[in-house]
Amino acid sequence: MDISVVIPLYNEAESLPELAAWIERVMADHDFTYEVIFVDDGSTDDSWKVIEKLCAKNPGMHGISFRRNYGKSPALNTGFKAAKGDVVITMDADLQDSPDEIPELYRMVMRDGYDLVSGWKRKRYDPLSKTIPTKLFNATARKVSGIKNLHDFNCGLKAYRLE
Repeated sequence: MDISVVIPLYNEAESLPELAAWIERVMADHDFTYEVIFVDDGSTDDSWKVIEKLCAKNPGMHGISFRRNYGKSPALNTGFKAAKGDVVITMDADLQDSPDEIPELYRMVMRDGYDLVSGWKRKRYDPLSKTIPTKLFNATARKVSGIKNLHDFNCGLKAYRLE
């Protein structure tokens, strides 16, 4: 299998159908073999019902449901354990990460030889109360880590070589 897309989510029922359709279109356009793993982190809305419907329509879509909210890191960890694709791509469920980026992320891992490729939200749609602390965090993280070319440490759009 070419790609596993791992999507941690919490209360994203409204965006899931559009996101799933967008991913399906991109995968079909590029002839990727794939799976999508939705990890519901204890949502209190109808997210799990939506995931069940999506999985019933597409055998390449799978859902994992937590009984309560544990946070994004445990959700990602659970998704990574279930992933089978040569490349694992993570993305947020809120439609701020574009599935159209998947082919390029895949190429960078499989053809250019990167083990990890990180997205970068150049244009953020968040309020200033979120963007200013994010910019400060990223500047501090670059300085402390010595990684000068990673612009957005918290971007949910990433690609990993499975191993």
